[in-house]
Amino acid sequence: MAEHYSSFDRSGRRWLLQRLTAVFLIGTLAFHFFLLHFVNHASEIRFAGTQARMDEVGYFSMMVLFLVAATFHGVNGVYNALVNMGLDGMQKRVVGGVLALSGVLLIGQGIRVALAMAGVI
Repeated sequence: MAEHYSSFDRSGRRWLLQRLTAVFLIGTLAFHFFLLHFVNHASEIRFAGTQARMDEVGYFSMMVLFLVAATFHGVNGVYNALVNMGLDGMQKRVVGGVLALSGVLLIGQGIRVALAMAGVI
């Protein structure tokens, strides 16, 4: 039988954050689905309405938190999948750095777009 190996340390912070972001993403995705299919129908969604929702502090905050959670969850998941496939040494450090930088840039650009949609910038 093949040995099961996971790079996630169950007592580690990244393991816990991976699980917490998964729960948060499921909850916000359910909210988004409810909003688009029961409150508003997809055919009724317009850019102006999205801008108006982004003016609401609660909606704006949830979208920014969703962006941060999704980015962390995805980047951390990809990194750990690569480590589980045998990535180590200098390659592991380089890939970790590239993924971290990509995550920071993605979050920065996402916040910039959110602020522009809210009319802040």
